[in-house]
This record gives sequence, C-alpha cells and structure tokens, in this order.
Amino acid sequence: MKGITQLQAGEQVNQFLLIKQATKGVTTVGKPFMTLILQDKSGDIEAKLWDTNEDHEKMYRPEVIVQVGGEIHDYRGKNQLRIKQIRVAKSDEGIQINDLLPSATTPKEELYEELTQFFFEIKNPNISRITRYILKKYQQEFSVFPAASKNHHDYASGLIDHVVSMLRLGKAICDLYPSLNRDLVYAGVILHDIGKVKELTGPIATTYTVEGNLLGHISIMVDEIGLAAKELNIDGEEVVILKHIVLSHHGKEEWGSPKKPMIQEAEILHYIDNIDAKMNMLTRALAKTKPGEFTERLFPLDNRSFYKPTFE
Repeated sequence: MKGITQLQAGEQVNQFLLIKQATKGVTTVGKPFMTLILQDKSGDIEAKLWDTNEDHEKMYRPEVIVQVGGEIHDYRGKNQLRIKQIRVAKSDEGIQINDLLPSATTPKEELYEELTQFFFEIKNPNISRITRYILKKYQQEFSVFPAASKNHHDYASGLIDHVVSMLRLGKAICDLYPSLNRDLVYAGVILHDIGKVKELTGPIATTYTVEGNLLGHISIMVDEIGLAAKELNIDGEEVVILKHIVLSHHGKEEWGSPKKPMIQEAEILHYIDNIDAKMNMLTRALAKTKPGEFTERLFPLDNRSFYKPTFE
C-alpha cells in the first residue's frame, strides 16, 4: 500500500493514519469544522472534517489512530485529504503508533556513532568538554526527537539526522576553507538545536512546550552552555563564542536570531543549517513527485513549486 504522501490527486484512501494535530475552526456561515494533520510513515497530509461537534473533538485528538476513507484532491497546489468516513481504530486491530510514525531512514544508533567520531577532530579541550557534557546530558532525547514540528526533519530521530547531515557538510566546507575553526563549526552544529529537546514535546504529535513557546530553543541552549561551563569550571572566551554561535544561527533578527553572526564560524553555521533544512524539504517533496511534474507548493521555500526533470 502506498504511503499517504505518495498518493496523487483523485486517488482513493482507505487506511490507518495517526492524528498529528487537530484544530477546530468555524466556517464563514458559522458551522464548526476540524482541521486534522494525519500521518503515516511516509509523512503527513492535511484533512478537513466538516459539521463537527464536541464528541468529534474528544474522539479525534492528537496521538489517536484512525481509519480513514476518502480521496486525495488538489487544494491550491497542495494535496489535501477529503474525508468521507473516519473512525477511531480498535485496540484489537493490531496497529501501533510506531507503525505510523515517520522516522529517519538511518537507525539512530548508527547516526549517533557517526556523530561521536567528530569529537576526535575537536582539539580545544574546553569546547570539547562543554559539547560532550551537554550531548551526554540529553543523549536519549536528542536521539529520538524531531528537529521541528513541521517542514524539515519533522520525524522521529530527525534532530540527530539533521545534525549528522550538517556535520558532513561542515567537514566538507572546513576542508575547502582552512581558515575556519573546525572545533567551533563542529561544536556549533552539535549544540545549535539541542534546545529542541525542551522546546518540543517529542516525536509523537509534536507540539511546543510551555518553555518552548515562552523561551525558544536558542535561549534554552544559551542557558545550557552557561550551566555546563559552570559545572565544568570552565571560564574562558570559548564559552562566550559558543553562546554567540547558538544565538546567531538563524542569521537575522527577523528569522529569530537575537544576534546576527559576528564571527566567520557563526556565519557558516547559519548557511549549513539553511542548506540542510531546505535540501531535506526538497528531497522529500521531489521523492513523491513524478518526473515531468511539479512538487506541491512548499511554504517555507517562498511557497514555490519545484519541477522534477524527466532525465537523470
């Protein structure tokens, strides 16, 4: 059976899906409805449930498995699921949440093993100790959390998948530009998003925590670097530089960075992060697009559709 994101407009749906998000709304004529984000291992899709009531809101909530019948249709350049039948799955039907949870294609254990190899190239003892300390503190969550609630690496183990991909890219860029401090690039890559383990709720029906909404992963991580330095009795310029790299990795204030990059390693980290996030979105969108056709509109990429050439 095809995954929900691999179906084309006009194709019928009759399968189990996991509710990732559920929000209620009201039409222009005052009728209640629900917007559901439904997912399986292939990814997620938006669906509308019309003429809803309080019972529907109680039944169809995040982390609930449902059996859905309906049809895929194109809505403003993006696939949407038109629901015709929906019911909550029964416990004896043998379907588990993990069966429907998208995850990194490489096992998390392999990703973690690859990540740890980069520590052999970090020469500065203060940078190495701080980075290892924080990674060890959050190792379990770091290995299973997504990197975001939507758009890029928004699947189980997406965070470590994103970081390892960025490390590979960082290594190649450091080879090209020897003036870059490899210690700072690698440590910045590893640390920049670990705050997501406090900002987000986890890999299932991912939303933002109270701390995530009020502080955000950047502020959370800057505090963690300060705490680690204090615990390890490290008091040097490296602490300030690591904090700056994390503070500035979104690049601009309007993109969520409290500071713009002011050292070259912070500047390059911003580009590495941006490249990997965008390539993850494009790779996944093009994987479900036939040659000679366009992807659905990708909102984080200026709402553009991308063409998939017919030749290899």
